[in-house]
Amino acid sequence: MLSLQETPGVPPLQASATADVQALHEFVLRHPRLVVLTGAGVSTDCGIPDYRNERGEWKRSPPVQHHAFMNSLATRQRYWARSLLGFKAIENARPGPAHRALAHLEARGYVSTVITQNVDGLHQHAGSRRVIDLHGRAEMVRCMACGAQRMRHHLHHELAARNTGWCALEAPVGPDGDADLDGLDFSRFEVLDCTRCGDGLLKPDVVFFGDNVPPERVEAAFAALAEADALLVVGSSLMVYSGYRFARRAALEGKPIACLNRGRTRADDLYSLKVEAAVGETLMALADGL
Repeated sequence: MLSLQETPGVPPLQASATADVQALHEFVLRHPRLVVLTGAGVSTDCGIPDYRNERGEWKRSPPVQHHAFMNSLATRQRYWARSLLGFKAIENARPGPAHRALAHLEARGYVSTVITQNVDGLHQHAGSRRVIDLHGRAEMVRCMACGAQRMRHHLHHELAARNTGWCALEAPVGPDGDADLDGLDFSRFEVLDCTRCGDGLLKPDVVFFGDNVPPERVEAAFAALAEADALLVVGSSLMVYSGYRFARRAALEGKPIACLNRGRTRADDLYSLKVEAAVGETLMALADGL
């Protein structure tokens, strides 16, 4: 592991700082133009669950697939019914310590860009300015026929009015605004079509599993990475290729990669530094020392 004591000219942190925070502190000072790639682990402190355990395995059934959502009314009924209850976790979420710490590091000039796999918008709410929402934003809904967009909470109000009784149910929330409604009959849940074109299918403006990230977002992320000194992965197992590709690109370009995440990740063999500790607490301690 890196050690501050071995690096001349690097100011030490307070004696109470952990070795992990010291190692990250040194990494940031060595590479002051960081691209930070974030995953669900930065938002779990905000009440939004993540998908995987520390072994990189699914904690629950895999999320809805793009093809199934687009081609199955039953899948859409199940999705929107669960979303009607679960999306409140995203609507009510506020930035946590990880988001605030990264915004502070950006303001101090240490972070050039945040590439996030999350769809909750909490980086922007915390004050980060250069954010690439790789998978979109869950607060928006898009018509897949005419492209019209609308705010998701407006659609949810209409869904609640058409499907009285569903909002009174209680269920544990899941990742990305889902809820664990099991054993229910969704066949009578009424989904809504686009009001602009009349019959277009409405879908959250996010990249579902099995879909592709828009190429312009990928290129913007690659461009940001090309200008950076190093990559810092935070709160992500990188099991999905859409995020893993950036660790691979950084490695191919010879850029150092550090990771702050509990448990196994897909890129464990690429890191020059890996810290397995609480994400929010560690980032706040890091930000306090810079």
